[in-house]
Amino acid sequence: METNASAVASIVLVHGGFVDGSGWEDVYRQLKQDGYKVTVVQNPTTSLQADVGATRQAIDSQAGPVILVGHSYGGVVITEAGNDPKVSALVYITAFAPDKGESVSTLIKDPVPGAPVPPILPPRDGFLLLDAAKFRDSFAGDLPQEKADFMANSQVPWGLDALNGAVTAPAWKTKPSFYLVATDDRMIPPAAQRFMAKRAGATIAEAPGSHAIYVSKPKAVVALVEQAAKAATAR
Repeated sequence: METNASAVASIVLVHGGFVDGSGWEDVYRQLKQDGYKVTVVQNPTTSLQADVGATRQAIDSQAGPVILVGHSYGGVVITEAGNDPKVSALVYITAFAPDKGESVSTLIKDPVPGAPVPPILPPRDGFLLLDAAKFRDSFAGDLPQEKADFMANSQVPWGLDALNGAVTAPAWKTKPSFYLVATDDRMIPPAAQRFMAKRAGATIAEAPGSHAIYVSKPKAVVALVEQAAKAATAR
Protein backbone atom coordinates (compact mmCIF):
# COMPACT_ATOMS: atom_id res chain seq x y z
CA MET A 1 0.00 0.00 0.00
CA GLU A 2 1.39 3.41 -0.93
CA THR A 3 1.89 6.04 1.75
CA ASN A 4 0.63 9.56 1.19
CA ALA A 5 4.24 10.78 1.25
CA SER A 6 5.25 8.49 -1.59
CA ALA A 7 3.00 10.44 -3.96
CA VAL A 8 5.25 13.51 -3.64
CA ALA A 9 8.55 12.39 -2.12
CA SER A 10 11.31 10.16 -3.43
CA ILE A 11 14.07 8.79 -1.22
CA VAL A 12 17.71 9.04 -2.33
CA LEU A 13 20.22 7.07 -0.22
CA VAL A 14 23.87 8.19 -0.17
CA HIS A 15 26.59 5.96 1.29
CA GLY A 16 29.78 7.03 3.00
CA GLY A 17 33.48 6.22 2.81
CA PHE A 18 35.02 2.72 2.65
CA VAL A 19 31.70 1.15 1.54
CA ASP A 20 29.30 1.17 -1.41
CA GLY A 21 25.56 1.49 -1.74
CA SER A 22 24.79 -2.19 -1.15
CA GLY A 23 24.72 -1.64 2.62
CA TRP A 24 21.41 0.15 2.18
CA GLU A 25 19.69 -3.02 0.94
CA ASP A 26 17.45 -3.67 3.96
CA VAL A 27 16.59 0.04 4.32
CA TYR A 28 15.78 0.09 0.61
CA ARG A 29 13.53 -2.97 0.86
CA GLN A 30 11.58 -1.64 3.83
CA LEU A 31 11.04 1.76 2.24
CA LYS A 32 9.95 0.12 -1.02
CA GLN A 33 7.56 -2.12 0.91
CA ASP A 34 6.06 0.98 2.46
CA GLY A 35 5.41 2.43 -0.99
CA TYR A 36 8.29 4.84 -1.50
CA LYS A 37 10.33 5.29 -4.63
CA VAL A 38 13.95 4.70 -3.58
CA THR A 39 17.22 5.34 -5.40
CA VAL A 40 20.64 4.25 -4.12
CA VAL A 41 23.59 6.41 -5.19
CA GLN A 42 26.89 4.69 -5.97
CA ASN A 43 29.42 7.38 -5.09
CA PRO A 44 32.88 6.97 -6.60
CA THR A 45 34.27 8.36 -3.30
CA THR A 46 37.17 9.86 -5.23
CA SER A 47 36.37 13.50 -4.45
CA LEU A 48 33.55 15.48 -2.89
CA GLN A 49 32.90 17.13 -6.25
CA ALA A 50 32.50 13.77 -7.98
CA ASP A 51 30.26 12.40 -5.24
CA VAL A 52 28.04 15.49 -5.24
CA GLY A 53 27.83 15.11 -9.02
CA ALA A 54 26.71 11.47 -8.74
CA THR A 55 24.12 12.43 -6.14
CA ARG A 56 22.81 15.31 -8.24
CA GLN A 57 22.33 12.91 -11.14
CA ALA A 58 20.16 10.77 -8.89
CA ILE A 59 18.21 13.81 -7.73
CA ASP A 60 17.68 14.97 -11.32
CA SER A 61 16.11 11.63 -12.22
CA GLN A 62 13.35 12.02 -9.62
CA ALA A 63 9.93 13.27 -10.64
CA GLY A 64 9.13 15.06 -7.41
CA PRO A 65 10.53 16.36 -4.12
CA VAL A 66 13.43 14.37 -2.69
CA ILE A 67 14.34 13.23 0.82
CA LEU A 68 18.13 13.02 0.76
CA VAL A 69 19.66 10.52 3.19
CA GLY A 70 23.38 10.32 3.97
CA HIS A 71 25.45 7.98 6.12
CA SER A 72 28.83 9.02 7.56
CA TYR A 73 30.79 10.89 4.84
CA GLY A 74 27.56 10.76 2.84
CA GLY A 75 26.41 13.51 5.19
CA VAL A 76 28.98 15.83 3.64
CA VAL A 77 27.70 14.91 0.19
CA ILE A 78 24.05 15.61 1.03
CA THR A 79 24.98 18.85 2.81
CA GLU A 80 26.28 20.18 -0.52
CA ALA A 81 23.96 18.36 -2.95
CA GLY A 82 20.93 19.17 -0.81
CA ASN A 83 20.86 22.70 -2.13
CA ASP A 84 19.14 21.34 -5.23
CA PRO A 85 15.61 22.82 -5.34
CA LYS A 86 14.07 19.34 -5.60
CA VAL A 87 15.40 18.39 -2.14
CA SER A 88 12.80 18.87 0.60
CA ALA A 89 14.68 17.47 3.60
CA LEU A 90 18.01 16.01 4.70
CA VAL A 91 18.38 12.91 6.86
CA TYR A 92 21.75 12.27 8.52
CA ILE A 93 22.47 8.72 9.66
CA THR A 94 25.39 8.92 12.13
CA ALA A 95 26.84 11.30 9.60
CA PHE A 96 29.02 14.36 9.25
CA ALA A 97 26.97 17.56 8.91
CA PRO A 98 29.58 20.20 8.05
CA ASP A 99 29.21 23.96 8.12
CA LYS A 100 30.57 26.20 5.36
CA GLY A 101 34.27 25.54 4.76
CA GLU A 102 34.31 22.33 6.83
CA SER A 103 35.29 18.87 5.60
CA VAL A 104 35.67 15.47 7.21
CA SER A 105 39.34 16.22 7.78
CA THR A 106 38.63 19.47 9.64
CA LEU A 107 35.87 17.87 11.71
CA ILE A 108 38.08 15.00 12.90
CA LYS A 109 41.39 16.85 13.34
CA ASP A 110 40.96 17.50 17.09
CA PRO A 111 39.51 14.31 18.62
CA VAL A 112 38.28 14.42 22.20
CA PRO A 113 40.81 12.79 24.57
CA GLY A 114 39.89 9.15 25.09
CA ALA A 115 37.64 8.95 22.04
CA PRO A 116 38.12 5.89 19.80
CA VAL A 117 40.45 6.54 16.89
CA PRO A 118 39.34 5.02 13.57
CA PRO A 119 41.96 2.54 12.30
CA ILE A 120 42.66 4.39 9.05
CA LEU A 121 45.77 3.10 7.30
CA PRO A 122 48.34 5.48 5.78
CA PRO A 123 47.21 6.70 2.35
CA ARG A 124 48.31 4.81 -0.75
CA ASP A 125 48.18 6.56 -4.11
CA GLY A 126 45.85 9.16 -2.67
CA PHE A 127 43.33 6.73 -1.16
CA LEU A 128 42.50 5.47 2.32
CA LEU A 129 41.36 2.13 3.74
CA LEU A 130 40.53 0.91 7.23
CA ASP A 131 42.67 -1.79 8.81
CA ALA A 132 40.61 -4.89 7.96
CA ALA A 133 41.63 -6.62 11.20
CA LYS A 134 40.11 -3.75 13.21
CA PHE A 135 37.17 -3.02 10.92
CA ARG A 136 34.47 -4.79 12.95
CA ASP A 137 35.45 -3.21 16.25
CA SER A 138 35.46 0.30 14.82
CA PHE A 139 32.81 0.25 12.10
CA ALA A 140 30.47 -2.70 12.55
CA GLY A 141 30.59 -3.95 16.13
CA ASP A 142 26.93 -5.02 16.18
CA LEU A 143 27.10 -7.07 12.98
CA PRO A 144 27.86 -10.79 12.83
CA GLN A 145 31.56 -11.49 12.37
CA GLU A 146 31.03 -12.98 8.91
CA LYS A 147 29.12 -9.92 7.69
CA ALA A 148 31.66 -7.51 9.18
CA ASP A 149 34.51 -9.49 7.62
CA PHE A 150 32.84 -9.25 4.22
CA MET A 151 32.51 -5.47 4.57
CA ALA A 152 36.13 -5.23 5.73
CA ASN A 153 37.38 -7.19 2.74
CA SER A 154 35.20 -5.45 0.16
CA GLN A 155 36.15 -1.90 1.11
CA VAL A 156 36.06 0.86 -1.47
CA PRO A 157 39.21 3.02 -1.32
CA TRP A 158 38.28 6.48 -0.05
CA GLY A 159 39.96 9.38 -1.81
CA LEU A 160 41.87 12.05 0.08
CA ASP A 161 40.09 14.59 -2.13
CA ALA A 162 36.82 13.33 -0.63
CA LEU A 163 38.17 13.47 2.93
CA ASN A 164 39.38 17.02 2.38
CA GLY A 165 36.44 18.24 0.30
CA ALA A 166 34.95 21.34 1.94
CA VAL A 167 31.29 22.32 1.86
CA THR A 168 30.56 25.65 0.16
CA ALA A 169 26.90 26.12 1.14
CA PRO A 170 25.35 23.91 3.86
CA ALA A 171 21.88 22.88 2.77
CA TRP A 172 20.79 22.33 6.37
CA LYS A 173 20.73 26.11 6.79
CA THR A 174 17.75 26.33 4.46
CA LYS A 175 16.25 22.80 4.47
CA PRO A 176 14.69 20.81 7.35
CA SER A 177 17.06 18.17 8.68
CA PHE A 178 16.78 14.99 10.72
CA TYR A 179 19.60 13.16 12.50
CA LEU A 180 19.93 9.58 13.81
CA VAL A 181 22.59 9.31 16.52
CA ALA A 182 24.15 5.85 16.81
CA THR A 183 25.00 5.67 20.49
CA ASP A 184 27.65 2.93 20.16
CA ASP A 185 29.49 4.46 17.19
CA ARG A 186 33.29 4.12 17.38
CA MET A 187 33.98 6.03 14.14
CA ILE A 188 32.11 9.29 14.85
CA PRO A 189 31.72 9.78 18.63
CA PRO A 190 28.08 10.22 19.72
CA ALA A 191 28.96 13.56 21.34
CA ALA A 192 30.22 14.84 17.99
CA GLN A 193 27.06 13.58 16.29
CA ARG A 194 24.88 15.41 18.80
CA PHE A 195 26.88 18.61 18.35
CA MET A 196 26.48 18.57 14.58
CA ALA A 197 22.80 17.63 14.80
CA LYS A 198 22.02 20.42 17.26
CA ARG A 199 23.99 22.95 15.22
CA ALA A 200 21.97 22.01 12.15
CA GLY A 201 18.72 22.43 14.05
CA ALA A 202 17.87 18.83 13.24
CA THR A 203 15.07 16.70 14.59
CA ILE A 204 17.14 14.18 16.55
CA ALA A 205 16.52 10.48 17.20
CA GLU A 206 18.88 8.10 18.97
CA ALA A 207 19.28 4.34 18.78
CA PRO A 208 21.84 1.84 20.06
CA GLY A 209 24.05 0.77 17.21
CA SER A 210 27.47 0.87 15.62
CA HIS A 211 28.63 3.09 12.78
CA ALA A 212 27.00 0.49 10.54
CA ILE A 213 23.57 1.13 12.08
CA TYR A 214 22.13 1.52 8.58
CA VAL A 215 22.93 -2.18 8.11
CA SER A 216 22.32 -3.48 11.63
CA LYS A 217 19.20 -1.48 12.58
CA PRO A 218 17.39 -0.66 9.33
CA LYS A 219 14.07 -0.15 11.11
CA ALA A 220 15.49 2.78 13.12
CA VAL A 221 16.76 4.34 9.90
CA VAL A 222 13.49 3.78 8.05
CA ALA A 223 11.47 5.30 10.89
CA LEU A 224 13.39 8.57 10.72
CA VAL A 225 13.39 8.70 6.92
CA GLU A 226 9.62 8.20 6.86
CA GLN A 227 9.21 10.89 9.53
CA ALA A 228 11.08 13.28 7.26
CA ALA A 229 8.99 12.25 4.25
CA LYS A 230 5.71 12.73 6.11
CA ALA A 231 6.83 16.12 7.38
CA ALA A 232 7.67 17.15 3.81
CA THR A 233 4.22 16.06 2.68
CA ALA A 234 2.57 18.02 5.47
CA ARG A 235 4.39 21.16 4.38
